[in-house]
Amino acid sequence: MKTSNLLTALLQFITSVTRSENFLCENDSNIQFNLNPEDGRIFEALCQFLWIQGDPLPLIFDVENEIYTKQGITLSTLKHLEEIGLIIFDVNGFVKKGLGKHTRLFYSGKPTKIGFQNDGNNYLDLGHVLLTERGKKMASAFKLSRNQEFYEYMINRWFQQGLVLSSIQIGRNQKTDFDDRVCSTKE
Repeated sequence: MKTSNLLTALLQFITSVTRSENFLCENDSNIQFNLNPEDGRIFEALCQFLWIQGDPLPLIFDVENEIYTKQGITLSTLKHLEEIGLIIFDVNGFVKKGLGKHTRLFYSGKPTKIGFQNDGNNYLDLGHVLLTERGKKMASAFKLSRNQEFYEYMINRWFQQGLVLSSIQIGRNQKTDFDDRVCSTKE
């Protein structure tokens, strides 16, 4: 009798897990299908500006800068993405506080180490955009494209802020405006 109760409980568990997985899969596929093609194109363009530090972080600073506008990311497209629930836009911007001496962000799966001047209580400017939970799920469904010009823009921006950078993504043979003593390169 105990064996049949155990078997029944196991079958109920397997059935509930299968239903949950099917529900999640249906919801994940609906995330993409809820966007019209133009909205999908705009969001995919935004995704090339994502850095990862636990969560995906779209680093959008000056919405009028050509680095963004030539990819179709403008104030109006960001406002639209906010209206459809994929991002949060704030003109004052966002910062990540309480960072130690070093932090690491990933772009296209490769790390960039950032060193701060202080030993602790540091912050990193994140720009004007954060992804909503729906936006994070959507971003995970897209194949993220790498934008080398944007990567170099970010490295230069951080360098000008006095941050010490180390990355395997900066080629030794590329001409850069960075001082090799401050921005080390690893291959």
